[in-house]
Formats: sequence, C-alpha cells, structure tokens
Amino acid sequence: MRIVFMGSADVSAAILRSLTDEQEMEVVGVVTQPDRPSGRQRRLTPSICKREAELHNLPVLTPEKLNTPEVIEQLTTWAPEVIVVVAYGQFLGSRILALPPLGCINVHLSLLPLLRGAAPVHRAIAAGLNETGVTIMQMDKGMDSGDILMQQREPIFFDDTAGSLHERLTMLGSALILRALPLLAFGAIIPQKQDASQATYAPKLSKEEGLIDWSETAEDLALRIRAFNPWPSCYTFIPSGRNGQSEPERLKVLLADAEPAPPDAPDYAPGTVADLDDRGPAIATGAGWLRLRQVQRAGGRAISGYAFLCGYPLTPGQHIQLEAVFT
Repeated sequence: MRIVFMGSADVSAAILRSLTDEQEMEVVGVVTQPDRPSGRQRRLTPSICKREAELHNLPVLTPEKLNTPEVIEQLTTWAPEVIVVVAYGQFLGSRILALPPLGCINVHLSLLPLLRGAAPVHRAIAAGLNETGVTIMQMDKGMDSGDILMQQREPIFFDDTAGSLHERLTMLGSALILRALPLLAFGAIIPQKQDASQATYAPKLSKEEGLIDWSETAEDLALRIRAFNPWPSCYTFIPSGRNGQSEPERLKVLLADAEPAPPDAPDYAPGTVADLDDRGPAIATGAGWLRLRQVQRAGGRAISGYAFLCGYPLTPGQHIQLEAVFT
C-alpha cells in the first residue's frame, strides 16, 4: 500500500516508524512542518518527524502552506493510495482530501466525538475522565468530525500524567493504524458517523494556563498538574529572597495530591502554607489542601517536596504569591 504520511509531533514520528517497519506498507513521501527556531540559540531545527523520515531516506516536504498547487502536484506525483495524518498542524483542503483513492486517514488520541482538537490527552486528564482511547477516522473538511473507522479504549490511571498516558496512546495508535489500513483496503470497515451532539473540544494548551489559581479546588488543581506534566507545567510564584529582596521566582509544581483539610485545622485563605511534613508542603486552596510532592525551582532540577523544604524553609500561615509582575 502506497502511503503519504503527514505529521510533526512525537506521536507522528512513532507512528511513521511503525509504518516504515511494516513490509506491506510503502511510505512514498512525508509532509511535515518547516524547520523552526528552537532553544536559547534559536537555531533552525527540523521537526522530529522530518528527522525520522530522513533516517529511512524518505522524501520530505516542509511547506509553510499545505494547500498550494505546488504541494498538490508533488502529492499527485507520489500517487498515494492513502494519506495518513497524525498531529500535522495544518488543515487539509478539499483537493488533497479527494486525492488518494482510500482517502485521508487520521489517528486521533481520544474517543471521538469526545475531545476534538489539539490537546485531547491533556484535556482528558484535566477533566478527570476515567478512560480515553484512540480513534482512526476518515477525514473531512471539519475539525476531527469525520467518520469513525476504528476505536480502542484505554483507561486513565489515578497517577497518569500527560506524558505517561501519551506514551501508551501512541503505542495503541501505532498498532491500531496497522490493523485499520489493510481492512480499509479490502472494504472490510463500515464507517460510523459521529454524533455531533456529543462532541466536546480540547483546545490547544498555552503556558498561561499553567499558572495556579489557589482559589480553585485541590482536586481540580491536582488533575491539572498531572495533565500539564511534562508540558507546559503548572507553576506558582514564591519570594526568591535574592539580594534581600522578595522578587517573584517561578516554582513549577510537577506532582501534587489533593487532600481534605483536617477538621481542626485553621481556616487558611487559598494560597497559604497550611502544613509541612516529609511529603512536602500543603497549600490551602478553595476547597482542601494541595500537597506538593515534586517541584522544580527556576534553573534547577525536579526534586521532592521534602527536598524543596530542606532548601527553602516555609512556615504555616505564609502566603504563596498568586502572580508575578513582569517588566
């Protein structure tokens, strides 16, 4: 089967690798995002998908705009039977959607119609869902709205982060697309329409969403901390104390547990240090306490909440700053 692959992210590279390892699959070309500035030096860096394609000596296109006559001409020359799209980052126009005989197939990391959009793994954890999964979908002009070809469920465990769940869903997606493509070629899949009335959405993440609002409940904050690990990370601000000043220092919170406040505990305002023990500091929230189990100071490595206390003494009743003022 002749395949053109479109993708740009880690999950894209992993699924591309699984396709190139399969003898019955012939990847004839790869389309990915252009090289982008990255790192402190802002050096042009290829996408991970481009690097994976080059390892297999596959021809690569990196257009700024996908739906141009030049790109469509190249895709036509490659003559794919199917186009597989995984976290590519651009919408496919009608001419590209109609180009391959078997259509354009998307691997989406949720159980559509739930969590359409760019960040389904993170949003699933943040919403407190008990399960999610992978959908193989026939693409149309809408956003993740095409017919469902195949789905498989995956539980979300109590200690899952976006990183751990994403890894399992990537493996599941790799296996599922290898099952779906031969069945699609033989006409053995009956597409199922999505129920648009049940659709939910998973918008792209922003770094600003990681700022902890201590007035929220401890349960909601613990979910978001797991959902935003490893990126973009949740964070708060603490006084740095450098040069005798109290300028704000960003503190990433990587792991945290929600726990009820003891009945006899003082009624601390949200954002106040409520308790200290060998698990780390507990901060009062809008409902309950949030125990900081793993944190990372600016320029440092991830450490346990207890190790943080050893180097940064806190006292019950001390207030954690809600925000920093940047100039």
